[in-house]
Amino acid sequence: MEQSKKLELKRIANNVRLGIIEGVYNAACGHPGGSLSIADIMTYLYFEEMNIDPKNYKDPNRDRFVLSKGHTAPALYSVLAERGYFPKEDLKTLRKTNSRLQGHPDMKGIEGVDMTTGSLGLGFSAACGMALSAKVSSDSYRVYTVIGDGESEEGQVWEAAMFAAHYKLDNLVAVVDFNGLQIDGPVTEVMNPTPHDEKFRAFGWNVIKIDAHDFDQIEKAFAEAREVKGKPTCIIAHSVKGKGVSYMENSCEWHGQAPKEDLYKVAVEDLKKIGESLK
Repeated sequence: MEQSKKLELKRIANNVRLGIIEGVYNAACGHPGGSLSIADIMTYLYFEEMNIDPKNYKDPNRDRFVLSKGHTAPALYSVLAERGYFPKEDLKTLRKTNSRLQGHPDMKGIEGVDMTTGSLGLGFSAACGMALSAKVSSDSYRVYTVIGDGESEEGQVWEAAMFAAHYKLDNLVAVVDFNGLQIDGPVTEVMNPTPHDEKFRAFGWNVIKIDAHDFDQIEKAFAEAREVKGKPTCIIAHSVKGKGVSYMENSCEWHGQAPKEDLYKVAVEDLKKIGESLK
């Protein structure tokens, strides 16, 4: 990847992280840790990979995205705002009464949201259905979904994985956000779902492992997925929970709570310093 493009994507991702912090702080609740860990993946999808147009967000030929780990809605909302689907100022209304931006994505109320999600495992299944629909209708759109590593403890995830391989859904890419932590602790201690790579391969998937914060690796992984025929692709993205905010990184504590004013200021300062380094 060209250095200029990589630098721009890093800047965008940092802005997405700032939007995540702004949202959860103003809501006084939410899920910052897992939202911050997927900011780079989300940035690449919405600014490089997917065929989308904020001005024509219902285009039947658009690529689809499903946030299966729906509790990390702050990341989806922030990248949608950054991409121009709605004003960034709306992020401050996260989880407010009568706000469109509720704790989980709602496809009926928010521009650019392709599927309502929240119950873990269901989003992955919906993405499989979308991909099959494209195959049946001979449509060219592709489908992308992000699954949590803790979410992959759900049996429905593996039913969906079996379904996708059975129907040879090579227009489907599932990203497992492997930050290693869930609300109750390390995923390997709560209910060990690993090894993801061996399991997805056994279910008939093409599997790629990457650093979720390295745009060169992200670019190569999605490029490879486009070339694979006859089977879906799973990208296991090793990430840092709370990425970019010093006290949130690799901490279960920040899975599902918002910072108060003092720590909000620290988070903003951390991200602003990163932004300065990218100029």
